[in-house]
Amino acid sequence: MGSAEALAGQRIVAVTAGAFHSLAITADGAVWSWGEGAFGMLGHGDRQSQLLPKKIEALAGQRVVAVSAGWQHSLA
Repeated sequence: MGSAEALAGQRIVAVTAGAFHSLAITADGAVWSWGEGAFGMLGHGDRQSQLLPKKIEALAGQRVVAVSAGWQHSLA
């Protein structure tokens, strides 16, 4: 599955890119992340890298309106 397929059917309303990772917000307020996860900046509770966008389950039920990715961190 390519990264376009991981977000198939989702309307992306915002994207941000850090040095080695990226985040996207979908129209329903969900946040997806992918890239280098070494410092836990992907938000999945581990330090695993993600080649494909993966929904951040820790933010489920929250309507995120903005994201920002930095050198070794992410903000929502």
